[in-house]
Amino acid sequence: MIDNNLQKLNQLLARILSIPESSITDELSNDNVESWDSFTGLMMVAELEKEFSISFTMEEVLEIKTVGAIKEHLRKCGVVL
Repeated sequence: MIDNNLQKLNQLLARILSIPESSITDELSNDNVESWDSFTGLMMVAELEKEFSISFTMEEVLEIKTVGAIKEHLRKCGVVL
């Protein structure tokens, strides 16, 4: 289960950001990934909500700027990574 959720997250991020799964780290952010702009950020949120049956508030969407922050939010919502 744990590996499966982490794998699903990495696959989702790699697909949306058009980067290899192997390059996904907690430090990835909109500052260091060229394809991570406001549009892909919104796509990411929509896909995360659908994939993990969670929801983000607008405040949370604005706060999430790194992969590490995404993982933290998923854990707060009860997703085991």
